[in-house]
Amino acid sequence: MKMKKVLSLALAAAMALSIAACGNNSGSANNPPAASNPPAAPNASSAGDTPSSQYGEFTTVEAGKLHMSTNAAFPPYEMLTDSGSFEGIDVEVAAAIADKLGLELVVDDMGFDAALTAVQTGKSDIAMAGITVTDERKEVMDFSDSYATGIQVVIVKEGSPIETVDDLANAEMIGCQETTTGYIYCSATPEDGGYGEEHVTAYETGAVAVMALVNGQVDAVVIDNEPAKAYVAQNPGLKILDTEFAVEDYAIAVGKDNSDLLNAINTAMAELIEEGVFQNIVDKYITAD
Repeated sequence: MKMKKVLSLALAAAMALSIAACGNNSGSANNPPAASNPPAAPNASSAGDTPSSQYGEFTTVEAGKLHMSTNAAFPPYEMLTDSGSFEGIDVEVAAAIADKLGLELVVDDMGFDAALTAVQTGKSDIAMAGITVTDERKEVMDFSDSYATGIQVVIVKEGSPIETVDDLANAEMIGCQETTTGYIYCSATPEDGGYGEEHVTAYETGAVAVMALVNGQVDAVVIDNEPAKAYVAQNPGLKILDTEFAVEDYAIAVGKDNSDLLNAINTAMAELIEEGVFQNIVDKYITAD
């Protein structure tokens, strides 16, 4: 069957920690456009205005700042707090990178598509929203070294006849978050390993897709593992299938041919992994099973 894979939260040689792919439209109640400073990264010193010489010379869209476009509706990776600030794995990792580079992180919250477009058009320096590296995306933006390996899973109701990923072929309707690779995979033609657009409904957020499942509007939801855990915990009567749907590599998106900034980010990431900062951030939000 298509795309069965296994999540790894361990840091791999290619800088892996667990993360998820996400997508959403801007301006929704759960995802208002905003810009804010994130919580301080663990062990981070105060950011300066001038990049450290060890990271070379690079430019950002605003002097002294690193603008990160994201979609803050995907716990535990990026999310809004009750006070309206941002938190999550992606946010703190980005803050740690910015601190290394002597910059102040600014989080620009928007839809997933808009976050990618912001990088391509030079409105943000990086996009970090559990972005899957694909050949199509590499044509219009560059990517850092992979820092994440994530899994997509299938959520169904308890007692559902869908017991494995293979059973998805029998589903009348599958719910996905729009523009995510889960939607791309599922809506592909059967010849290309999918189930056809007529059997897939795209929803604005993962939470809305899960509510459609609860209400009986879809038979299953394909979404990333950690958000899936949160949604299942919030909705009794749902479960995650034991068989996995997809494994992907995630990285930070940077504007095409912005090699100076890309090299600086890769250097900072390597240091943060060596120092254990990445793992500390993951451990703060995800406890081992």
